[in-house]
Amino acid sequence: MSKKKKEKIIYYDDNSTISDMSNVTRNGRKEPPRQPRRQSTWKEKWATYWNAVKMMIMPMCVVLLIILVLYVVMMLATGNW
Repeated sequence: MSKKKKEKIIYYDDNSTISDMSNVTRNGRKEPPRQPRRQSTWKEKWATYWNAVKMMIMPMCVVLLIILVLYVVMMLATGNW
């Protein structure tokens, strides 16, 4: 009876992730690699920042209102008003 020798598997690391899905579109086909993006201007950075701030103004006001109401309730409950 002869034993079969196990084949040794050699892995080569090309420093890529296991599944690189960056070039896959919604329909599953790969698209050509994009050109490197140019550095954004100060105006583009400001527009991005302001859009993020505008989204958070209403939630911030709601949270501040809740904190104010809790503060007033605690002050009335302890008699320090």
